[in-house]
Amino acid sequence: MSNPGRPVICLGEILVDSFWSSDREKKLSLPGGAPANVACGLAKLGTSAEFIGAVGVDSWGQALAQLLSDLQVGSRGLQSHPTAPTREVYVLTDEMGERSFAGFSLPDPASFADAHVICDRIDPRLFHGTKYLVIGTLGLAYSQTRESILQAVEWMQEQNGRVVLDVNWRPMFWENPAQAMGLVMDLLKHVSFLKLSDTEAQWLLETTDPVAIAAQRPYLEGVMVTAGAAGCRYYLGGYSGHVPGFDVDVEDTTGAGDAFVAGFLHKLCLLGRSCLLDADCAHDVVRYASAVAALTTTRSGAIAGQPTPREVDAFLFLRK
Repeated sequence: MSNPGRPVICLGEILVDSFWSSDREKKLSLPGGAPANVACGLAKLGTSAEFIGAVGVDSWGQALAQLLSDLQVGSRGLQSHPTAPTREVYVLTDEMGERSFAGFSLPDPASFADAHVICDRIDPRLFHGTKYLVIGTLGLAYSQTRESILQAVEWMQEQNGRVVLDVNWRPMFWENPAQAMGLVMDLLKHVSFLKLSDTEAQWLLETTDPVAIAAQRPYLEGVMVTAGAAGCRYYLGGYSGHVPGFDVDVEDTTGAGDAFVAGFLHKLCLLGRSCLLDADCAHDVVRYASAVAALTTTRSGAIAGQPTPREVDAFLFLRK
């Protein structure tokens, strides 16, 4: 008898972000990785999610597996790689909470476990009943993980599920960044909901206007272009609009975009996709997602900073 799947599957990297201050003093190490962040954010909000990815047989890998278990994120799709270690990313932070990439714990970006998600080890039954598959683009840089992403997309299409792409452009993950554009554009043809930052939109599509992006690609059911504190412009269900950013005291911007995706999908799972056919409802969904993102920036850590539903509701109530 097959196990019913969870409403959302997040496939891709789970890793450790090690934060360093500008004077090169190590401050702390925290769990991260965009698809893992989304899965954890969904679980905290009360929407069941499954994570598919790979970690090393090391202390970080054990800690990340335990974290998924503690947050009740499904981990039947979590693989352990016998030789490749869990990825550790070095991040520099400044006084404003902004961060910048400072390297990996090993010189070759393809030498980590998340670059080797083995397609044949993914159980297709995980996708039964799944409504949304969340993917980024970093896994496209590695042939084995890329094969797993494309297979997962195929499984979703077979059962009329929706693919959600958060572009998350990070050239340092690619041995040859020039390959990225073509691979991302090929993947985009299978996507229903596209979320990207304004700089990513300019890089990939040469426009930051979600209406123009949707007009170029009519198969897209939704486009959300985020611009940090400037808010989010969107095109959803035929309606376009803008949700201004929330004014909060920023501690750490890591994972804000992933929190946005979690908030967006949490609302879609609660209300159903048909809610996007109403202009007010579409606006409220984006506003909720923006609130989840804003609250996440007020605390350290992409996952540790994610809010509960009660915190989001209170935050929005006070800002009516």
